[in-house]
Amino acid sequence: MNTAPAAINPDAASSDASVRFLHELVRTRSVTASERPAVEVFVEHAGTLGYDAHIDDVGNGIASRSGGGPINLDIVLLGHIDTVPGDIPVRIEDGILHGRGSVDAKGPLAAMLIGASDATLPAGVRVRVAAALGEEQDSPGAQHLRDTWRPDACLIGEPSGWDGVTLGYKGRLVVTIEITTPCGHSAGEDRSAADIAMAWWRDAMDLIDRLNADRETVFDTVRATIVGMNSESDGLSDHAVIRGSFRVPQWISPEGLGSELRTIFRGDHRVALRLGGFEAAHRSSRNDAVVRAVTGAIRSVGGRPHPKLKTGTCDMNVVASAWDCPIAAYGPGDSSLDHSPEERLDLGEFARSIRVVREAVERLTLELVETRG
Repeated sequence: MNTAPAAINPDAASSDASVRFLHELVRTRSVTASERPAVEVFVEHAGTLGYDAHIDDVGNGIASRSGGGPINLDIVLLGHIDTVPGDIPVRIEDGILHGRGSVDAKGPLAAMLIGASDATLPAGVRVRVAAALGEEQDSPGAQHLRDTWRPDACLIGEPSGWDGVTLGYKGRLVVTIEITTPCGHSAGEDRSAADIAMAWWRDAMDLIDRLNADRETVFDTVRATIVGMNSESDGLSDHAVIRGSFRVPQWISPEGLGSELRTIFRGDHRVALRLGGFEAAHRSSRNDAVVRAVTGAIRSVGGRPHPKLKTGTCDMNVVASAWDCPIAAYGPGDSSLDHSPEERLDLGEFARSIRVVREAVERLTLELVETRG
């Protein structure tokens, strides 16, 4: 049997039902906190694919189907429907769909919805596909599902490339430092608020260097980036703010890193340090049931699986610990294009990923059913 990856005819792309759905989903803007129109598109198309679909209490799109009978096995495919800002003209050229969200993460979400719609499900097995809100900020959609669902396995919809599977993501700690000092002459001996803020950041980087000593891989080290900074004066007080994002590996918790950072200016009344995020890192093993199902599906479609570890965060960080079930991330697209002005998705890759999702759901279902006897 020929298992070569299926091609997609660029000239026929706009007439393909799966591409039409993806095109409409990408075309419908859904910047974080403004996702409702796109959620409605998701729910409408889920219904045409045979799902029972609705919008839940917090605004997530939920699509559900089962093999019939009482539910004793629940598989969740969790994607997100929000995007970062930035308008990219939505168009299909030479088999490529350009547009904000095509990679992060409407392409993976659409592939999961379409692929799972065609999977054969035994009696007692339910598959739910979620289009979650707010992943690009505080993940209220995933947090709601984390607290209300208890699935037996989960596939996260994030770009891995059609022949990749993501085993883990680093955690995150968000840090805001604010400094307020009395105004003084720039020629004076007292440091300005901005000077103190920058000194804190340099000390924080020295701390990170010490923590990272003898750590070799990017996934195993703490990394930090300034995501915003500002200073101003009203003539009486100087005020400075630095906002930083710290990517946290498994060997230290976000809370533990926060405690370390607090020691830098402990007791200095001019310094206010606020911590947020607190998303722990997660890494599944290569023997995880979801990982095995996806890698087997990639091979069946003619690919060579590529396990990956990501230095960012996603909704896997939100749900993995609470659900404590087999979990991995998968989806079409080049993640280096996330949030970029060049975001685009190859439609041939999208077509292959749909086949991978269908095969992965069937493989996972059979393994979990057999395991439970």
